[in-house]
Amino acid sequence: MTLSVRLRRRLSDAFTLDVDFAVSAGVTILFGASGSGKTTVLRGITGLARPDAGRIAVDAALLFDSAAGIDVPVPRRRVGYVSQHLALFPHLTVGQNVEYGLRLMDPPDRAARARTILESFNIAHLAARKPSEISGGEKQRVALARSLVTNPRVLLLDEPLSGLDYGTQTHIIADLRRWNADRAIPVLYVTHAHREVFALGERVIVLDGGRIQADGAPHEVLEAPARHGLAQIAGFENVFEAVVVSSRAEWGTMVCRIDGTATDIEVPYSGGQPGARVRLTVRAGDILVANEEPRGLSARNVLAGVVSSLRRQGPAVVARVLAGPSFEVHLTPGARESLKLADGHRVWIVIKTYSWRVVI
Repeated sequence: MTLSVRLRRRLSDAFTLDVDFAVSAGVTILFGASGSGKTTVLRGITGLARPDAGRIAVDAALLFDSAAGIDVPVPRRRVGYVSQHLALFPHLTVGQNVEYGLRLMDPPDRAARARTILESFNIAHLAARKPSEISGGEKQRVALARSLVTNPRVLLLDEPLSGLDYGTQTHIIADLRRWNADRAIPVLYVTHAHREVFALGERVIVLDGGRIQADGAPHEVLEAPARHGLAQIAGFENVFEAVVVSSRAEWGTMVCRIDGTATDIEVPYSGGQPGARVRLTVRAGDILVANEEPRGLSARNVLAGVVSSLRRQGPAVVARVLAGPSFEVHLTPGARESLKLADGHRVWIVIKTYSWRVVI
């Protein structure tokens, strides 16, 4: 089964969504920063937002075709949709919420199908409870079960795990992968969380400014971003302008000086010759921190610096280290404690050559 999407929709004088792609059975991640057009794509597929022009189809079944004047009503599209807001009915039990889309079935068949989907998401024991009586992760499972009980031919998920803790996300992701392994329908999963991209996706489509900027396997697209904008979306928190100082093609490396500093960094060779302008990026999680000067390392970039700030962000500690340029560094709370880091603390940061990316 293949979902084909070609749609154009003008949202403002400054922003027009214009995409063209097809996804087959399995999980495809629609990835991008807030405001890139991800949710508008999903709403166009469901029929909740009408494109200005385009064509949307599941195999040979047309859902929308502006040229032919076709616009199938939302209830007849057989598209499952879960938004981050869930929209469970508070006055209905979990079982009644899941059965809601099966109102035309005989009561015994309706109850049997609902029970099966509740069991597949490990929430059958919650059938008699109201949404107010269950946890956030359980509500997410109920919302998924309610969308899937109707046997949709396409499933659309709009940041369904936002706000949940890591452990709960992991269990729901496992349930979703197991469910789709048996059904093999196209699943389009919207997120801006890198972990979800790698945990769920076989393919990632990157949106930026209403356009598709990259499309491919997650490790190919997000681990080696080719453009500056994509590097920032892909989670490379540190981006620097630099000039090539020396180049050793036979070693596969070159040395670049970061603008406004005397800091030289060894990075992978990209064909740049001395004097060429480049842009360098590195993830905050790929930078190591030491409270003593490291020696005898294979890593080529060891920089002395000072901690200028520390703050907690979810499960991580975000440090800002001045080491010529200012680097964002991500640590575990345990690492911060063992290193006894504090503002003004002298440290050394260590960055492997191949942790750097050279982008355009």
